[in-house]
Order: sequence, then structure tokens, then C-alpha cells
Amino acid sequence: MSKTNAAAEKVLTFKPTAALTRCVWRVAAMSTPFDATSAALDHFALFGLPQRYAIDQRALEQSYRDVQTKVHPDRFAQASAAEQRVSLQWATRANEAYQTLRDPLQRARHLLELRGVDCGLETNTAMPADFLMQQMQWREALEEACDDRDLAALEQLAQELAQQTSARLQHLAQHLDGVRDDLAAAGELRCLIFMQKFSLAIDDAREGIEGHA
Repeated sequence: MSKTNAAAEKVLTFKPTAALTRCVWRVAAMSTPFDATSAALDHFALFGLPQRYAIDQRALEQSYRDVQTKVHPDRFAQASAAEQRVSLQWATRANEAYQTLRDPLQRARHLLELRGVDCGLETNTAMPADFLMQQMQWREALEEACDDRDLAALEQLAQELAQQTSARLQHLAQHLDGVRDDLAAAGELRCLIFMQKFSLAIDDAREGIEGHA
């Protein structure tokens, strides 16, 4: 057994799933630097969670803590360089997976990618006509509120956006876990990502007004 494979076996003794065990050996055998995005293990499997949009947040938190406790680099401060490297790789991998699954939009994107669906977030800007009209109305409302330095109008806009975001998140969950319409889910995700960015624009506008009060 090679030194790197031995290190992987020692560091990753927790092996929460069979899928993780297989992936550990693939990573240990790699001669190139570890690339978490190319690992053949999905984030749900890493934490022993079912591959679905609805997620048990407590189970995610507990599994994340368990994995990090076992692979945290501090545990291997006196270990060999190979063991330290594998430990750091998997601690990073676990953190990235955790951050993805705890975020509703990133979790949806990851789930769709596991199902072989390209969300086209960077290239596909197609959205329903009614949503495009809504975008225009929101942008006009934001511009008017900024021109008038109207914090109350910004707050009202933020509340409206939050309500519609909540509704669309419910639709997204239904598409992913209910009727299993992945293409519709991808379209819903694109709308939600726009709304997320627009919410940040509202926050920036509010800070700008308050900063010059």
C-alpha cells in the first residue's frame, strides 16, 4: 500500500457511507491536486442524507460536525505530510458541501446537477414574460425610491420581494420533490437567483441612503 493510500485509510476511518469509501480511495490515488468539484461523491451522500431538496437541518448540522471532528487538520498536526494533506482536503470538501446544502438555492442547483440538469445560470436567461414584467416594475420602484431617498418605499419593496421569494421557494420544492419536474425547477431557480441579487441591490440602496443621512 502506498504512503498516500495508507494516510487516507488512517484519516478517513469514519466512512459514513459506501459511496464515501469508494471516493476516498479515488482521491487517495490521484496524482494531481485534489479537486472537490470533480469528486464522484455528491454532497448528500457525504453526510448520509437522502438526495432530495427538503433537508433535515439538524441532521445536516450534526453530520457536518461529526465529519469535521474526524478529519479536522488540528487532529493531525503531528502526523505525516501525506496524512495532513488528505485531512485538509477532506475538511475543505466537507465545508464546501455543508455550505452548499444549507443554502436553499445552492442546494437546488446541486440537486439538479446530480440529476443531469444544466441550470444554465450563466448562459440561459430565459424567463416567463410575466416575471420579466415584474422585474421591470421592481427596477423602476427601486430607482424611484433611490431618487427620492425614500427608506419606507425600499422597505415596502423588500417586503414584497421577500413574500414572492417565499412563494417561489415553495414552488421550487414542489418541482424537485413532488411532481419531479426538473426543467420547471431550473426555471424557478433562475428567477430566484435574480430575486436574490435584487434583494442585495435593495440592501445596498438602503445603506447608501442611511450612510448619507
